[in-house]
Amino acid sequence: MVVGSINVDLVVAVTRLPAAGETVAGGRFAQFGGGKSANQAVAAARLGAAVAFVGAVGDDEMGAEAVAELTREGIDVSGVARVSSPTGVALIVVDAAGENQIAVASGANAELAADHVTSTLEALLAAPDPPPAPTPGVVLLGHEVSPEVVAAAASAASAAGWPVVLNPAPARELPGAALAVLTPNASEAAELTGCDDPEEAAAKLADDTGAAVLITLGGDGALLLEPGGEPVRLPATRVDVVDTTGAGDTVNGALAAELAAGRPLAEAARFALTAAALSTTAAGARGGMPTREAVEAAG
Repeated sequence: MVVGSINVDLVVAVTRLPAAGETVAGGRFAQFGGGKSANQAVAAARLGAAVAFVGAVGDDEMGAEAVAELTREGIDVSGVARVSSPTGVALIVVDAAGENQIAVASGANAELAADHVTSTLEALLAAPDPPPAPTPGVVLLGHEVSPEVVAAAASAASAAGWPVVLNPAPARELPGAALAVLTPNASEAAELTGCDDPEEAAAKLADDTGAAVLITLGGDGALLLEPGGEPVRLPATRVDVVDTTGAGDTVNGALAAELAAGRPLAEAARFALTAAALSTTAAGARGGMPTREAVEAAG
């Protein structure tokens, strides 16, 4: 089950990213489904997981299309609320090397209510055979919604005995509820801990939360630290990069899918990194998100 943000991504591809105050002309425009949590849900669904999504969109055309896209991916959208604010939008600029700059207008995501999340999750988690999967599954959370929503979702998951994977992006104070896995990138880990070294940051996060920590490092792979263990460097799969937008989301969705299927964390993390690498080989946050067969063939 994924709780978090749904956006529409408005993407301009240019030869290079603009500097402050600079205009770079000659770009190509495209529109894609987005939102970190929605992307993560799509990644998990394409890998064969049964996924339910809890979030909010505006009562507008973009919101209707965003929900329809998730439905086409086989995701249960019964927990998506329609609210008065416009659907969230991300403005993305991508350069020829696949690097990006992103600005987000949260819109409806900021109106997602904690009581809606609690009641929806409680109903899903309490069902005899709850969608999307029999207990135990995984609840995947992100920081593109309010702290109150994250805390409410984590509390409902913990009460039902479902482990929580939290992607703390953007970085901010972590909820007090029990967490199974934290998945920051290197800059988020540094911001959360004050430690620039990923191993030091992972150790501090693990000590503070009791959770396993997976710090993603872009082209350098990831660092995994399980409670009571030693940090392990996991390599990235080498591919021809087109667009890195959504690579981190693919890591999270794939990781949650593998954990829900009962895979050990280290194995799930390696699988997720391969999926993320493949996701960068096409344009758009979801354009290159792979199937399980593609990941297994590449791995």
